[in-house]
Amino acid sequence: MRILLAGSTGVIGRRLAPLLTAQGHEVVGLARNGPLAVDVFDRDAVAAAVRDVRPDAVLHQLTSLSTGDRAANARLRRVGTRNLVDAALAAGVRRIVAQSIAWAYEPGAEPATEEDPLDLHAAEPRQTSVAAVAALESAVQEAPEWIVLRYGTLYGPDTWYARDGQMAQLAAAGKVLADADVSSLLHVDDAVAAALAALDWPSGAVNVCDDEPAPAAEWVPAFCAAAGVPAPAVTEGERHGWARGASNHYARKHLGWTPKYPSWRAGFAAL
Repeated sequence: MRILLAGSTGVIGRRLAPLLTAQGHEVVGLARNGPLAVDVFDRDAVAAAVRDVRPDAVLHQLTSLSTGDRAANARLRRVGTRNLVDAALAAGVRRIVAQSIAWAYEPGAEPATEEDPLDLHAAEPRQTSVAAVAALESAVQEAPEWIVLRYGTLYGPDTWYARDGQMAQLAAAGKVLADADVSSLLHVDDAVAAALAALDWPSGAVNVCDDEPAPAAEWVPAFCAAAGVPAPAVTEGERHGWARGASNHYARKHLGWTPKYPSWRAGFAAL
């Protein structure tokens, strides 16, 4: 299969490209500073690049997270995705696999499933991120075959949650909370494995996260211990309603995806 890998120089893209090649796929990497250098905000340039590549599938792993600017990442999700999807449809691409997130669901008591609605009525600053996720997913669903990978919070080498990552630095400065908010986490290697497998999955949204949603009061101290930085004091109080984690039941039971690190406990130990 001829695959256009958008975001080929990112944390996931760098790991995904050689695995795709090893499976016999022809991979063309697209990124601002990638093998196929394109600014995804340049609509005409994106259209020309996709038309020239003529891929069978597009793997959308574009993010703008290196600076921690969530507004910039939201703009990429909205505008960059729109340009990429329009270019893919014009070029006759049938399958698009795109990266999304597993913490955009509306408030609830239990870990979210794929049937739960997104939190479209969230207040700012959350609204900016959720609205951008909704725009990304809506655009991708215009493809004849589409898969949205709702990743949990990524950790592991080159992510924010690495031994030398941004969150370890913030934790060392006392700027990370250990509160009641629940997250679902995901080792970067498991995110890559899901993106690879998704080339054969049926259309739909899929929660891609580990088996153990947990409050920050539990997992943040474990991360800090793995990163060798002081853990913050546990913050008392109720969790935000939307901070509920997500269930990977569908991916595990119906798609056959099994994370190498089923719990952040084992994953942090391997940092």
